Amino acid sequence: MTSSSLLLLIVLFFVTSAIGVVTGSNSLITVPVMFQFGIEPKVAVATNMFGLTFMAIGATIPFLRQGAIDKRKVSPLIVLTLIGSAIGAGLVGSISDRTMPIIVSVSMIVVTIFTFIKPDAGVAGTKTVSRRFLIITYVLTFLLGIYGGLYSGGYVTMLTAALVAFFGMTFTESIASTKLVNVFSSSIATVIFMWQGLVDYKLGIILAVTMFIAAYVGAKTVTRLNDLWLRRIFLLTVLILALKTIFDFI
Repeated sequence: MTSSSLLLLIVLFFVTSAIGVVTGSNSLITVPVMFQFGIEPKVAVATNMFGLTFMAIGATIPFLRQGAIDKRKVSPLIVLTLIGSAIGAGLVGSISDRTMPIIVSVSMIVVTIFTFIKPDAGVAGTKTVSRRFLIITYVLTFLLGIYGGLYSGGYVTMLTAALVAFFGMTFTESIASTKLVNVFSSSIATVIFMWQGLVDYKLGIILAVTMFIAAYVGAKTVTRLNDLWLRRIFLLTVLILALKTIFDFI
């Protein structure tokens, strides 16, 4: 890879990581770009996941310092995510490149429609969650964990929406919680990719440092925004990414 190509990747990963603290879906942009630079698909997914681990850590630190994460409430989600992501990482290569964009696009459109139908979703949280919604949250967390370990593109976005829709969280709480959950999702997947020899460490370390710094800066900014603004940013980005993914597929 040339120096100019590497510099372009660093800039791209920095920008997407800073914005992705709110929106997620970094991998929908970064992984296809890595393909364009001639990086073998499995290596691109694995190296991107390596960087995502450090991005998630960098994003989580400001939220932990602010006390925005309810560790007791998030703990079951972490356990389910670890199991699901380990399964997903082991399935890399078994799902076609054309199937994943369809899954992500449909999911994002559903997220957008739901949020428009419920204007208070993510702005006003609820203290109690019904048993039915609790079960739905746990099932979705496990299934999304599998997808997160497999590819990660749109994973955090969909998990953020699920926690808002069914777990009674505000956008601030959900964004903060998904960053901590994603630390474990990315970590277990990365360990498996490393064991399989798929990670490009030279590129991965450079991207990891870039993503950590960008995510930390992005998270510090997010802690200053209210839930209404986070909802607007989240919705707009999700809609754009959904349309982009459909366009790329077509």
